[in-house]
Amino acid sequence: MLGGREVVDFHAHVGRWDALGMVAEAAQMLRVMDRAGIDRACIFGIFHPDGRPGNDAALALARSHPGRFIPFAYVSPLMPDHMVPELERAVDEEGCRGIKLYPPAAGAPLTDPAWDPVLEFAADRGLAVLSHTGEEATCHPAQLGEVAARYPGARFVAGHAGNVAPYRRQAIEAARACGNVYLETCSSYRAPGVIEELVQGAGADRVLFGSDMPLMDPRVQLGKIVTADLTDGEKGLILGGNAHQVLGP
Repeated sequence: MLGGREVVDFHAHVGRWDALGMVAEAAQMLRVMDRAGIDRACIFGIFHPDGRPGNDAALALARSHPGRFIPFAYVSPLMPDHMVPELERAVDEEGCRGIKLYPPAAGAPLTDPAWDPVLEFAADRGLAVLSHTGEEATCHPAQLGEVAARYPGARFVAGHAGNVAPYRRQAIEAARACGNVYLETCSSYRAPGVIEELVQGAGADRVLFGSDMPLMDPRVQLGKIVTADLTDGEKGLILGGNAHQVLGP
């Protein structure tokens, strides 16, 4: 906790990404979380198109450390016949709390009908959907805004909030246009004033702390929030208060 408030990291990975030197080890993640004051982290695996191996890894980590990790389910339209059955298993049967999308790996933009079964599933259950957004042609934040308007029953989170300036503006515009769009803060680009820009553009109640752990050090990502020129109340919403709203009961 920080200042007596629960801190929820909305963006963390399980699995390996050897090209970037990423290995998700529970002991190391928990040690850093404890030192940084992060109470819980949303976790997901994105390295298997059928979803099941990564989803099982996320569920196993959450079960082995009760109260510390929140598992999200991942599926891909590269294996369209697996999407809904795997979501039914991972969410309805096993207890995943949200859905993670990674359009660059699927090669299909968020607005492609290939994603519709996933989006319908999320909307029917009122789930949070965290999607990578950025300069890649498959995941511009404007596309997230378009699908959020089509599926008001789900809550959409723009991972990285577009990441760089032109797409960050798209993310802010999507959040302003759609009450079910939220902006998540993790990024490898540390420009002063970015967090303040998100809050001024979309409102403190629409911004979520995320770290991209273990790809990035959560202490650095947390520092962007703690040192931002915001009120304590605004920081509290970003660090954990808004996560409760997005995740639901």
